[in-house]
Amino acid sequence: MHVRQAIRGSTYGPGLLALMLAVSCPAAAAAGAEGETEPSARAGAAAPQAVREKPAVMVMPSDGSQGVPTDTTVLVGVRGGTLEKVTVRAVKGSKGSAGAALPGVLSADGTQWRSRGTAAPGTTYEVTVLAADPEGGTMESTSSFTTVRAAEGFAVQSLLPHRDYTGLTVGVGMPIMITFDRDVTDRLSVERNLLLRTSKPVHGAWHWFDDRNVHFRPKRFWPAHTRVRLEARLSGVRGGEGLYGRRDHVLDFRIGRSQITSGSVHAHRLTVRRDGEEIREIPMSAGQGGVWKYHTTSGIHLAMSREPVTIMISPGIGPGQPGYYRKTVYNTVRISNSGEYVHSAPWSVGSQGRANVSHGCVNVSPANARWFIDNTLIGDPIIITGSPRELEPTNGWGHWQEDWAQWTRWSTLKGFTTEGIGSSAGQ
Repeated sequence: MHVRQAIRGSTYGPGLLALMLAVSCPAAAAAGAEGETEPSARAGAAAPQAVREKPAVMVMPSDGSQGVPTDTTVLVGVRGGTLEKVTVRAVKGSKGSAGAALPGVLSADGTQWRSRGTAAPGTTYEVTVLAADPEGGTMESTSSFTTVRAAEGFAVQSLLPHRDYTGLTVGVGMPIMITFDRDVTDRLSVERNLLLRTSKPVHGAWHWFDDRNVHFRPKRFWPAHTRVRLEARLSGVRGGEGLYGRRDHVLDFRIGRSQITSGSVHAHRLTVRRDGEEIREIPMSAGQGGVWKYHTTSGIHLAMSREPVTIMISPGIGPGQPGYYRKTVYNTVRISNSGEYVHSAPWSVGSQGRANVSHGCVNVSPANARWFIDNTLIGDPIIITGSPRELEPTNGWGHWQEDWAQWTRWSTLKGFTTEGIGSSAGQ
């Protein structure tokens, strides 16, 4: 039990390996024992010939181990020599795993090697070690171990940003959103294998909305023009009892210019700032209120979609009932899941900039709507203030409605700073 705990950790494994190597090589300690020196002390006895000691190699998991956890670190050490080559290769097991090798790193003194990455479940791995002694001689050893079998696999069902749905250049508020096709209960194993690299340092955190949805956002809006790479190293990662990841995923995208739109339901205007400079002021008409659903929500919205044509239907009201409508609307930018858009409203131009007359959307003129849809990226923040109705964090992409303490409450690893793109750490 203690051996397994040690080999899974990157801190204690090498030290334990060195101790086992010392215990496994008693010859040097016994060389000075009385029984060994007696023959050479006899009168006329021939001088003993020096015997070259072979390097002693230790591998963990030990040869023949079964049911090894997929996240176990393979450790190889040598005493009385150096490691020339270490290969850990799948020889039999789960579909697609045959021939796959685990990468690893060799210590500076050439005496220890440790694997990186996750093994495939239900797979036998062969460990081949080539070691050299100080005189230049070499020896090769092989051993094998078999990982725990998987009862089920899980995979990424959807991943945003996405080329087809959001484009790969997005706004500074854009979260990364992963949905799995199975419930994940081992959140720690999954979260620590979601590696983020960025061209500019970003502090952020993953947030579990439930067992299938985990999203990332920075502590503050992304820096403009940041390149982002997500490496979801999920192949073989434990997602729960008998549940393991099927394959890895890589996503590359870019943050565009910083564009933040802000508006007040009292001032009846939207102000668009790009990279800190005001570039447009747009008269608007927000929700008329009276009924709760007719209030535009206050909060930090994100542009969720850009739709040239949208059919809008009165919520909760059927044909023939008072207040029913079914209207074709043009140049719309969705900002929530409760039916809120910034959109063209030629019927309310006279009220825009003066009064709130909509059913909850942000009405603007046809010309301003066309400009807004053409100049908005998915993920651009659109901040509305002054309404008594607050945007809920789960209403669309209301991620920024939670402060940092609330956001990290549902994170296993809490906050972290991204690695740089091009860094070899974690490979």
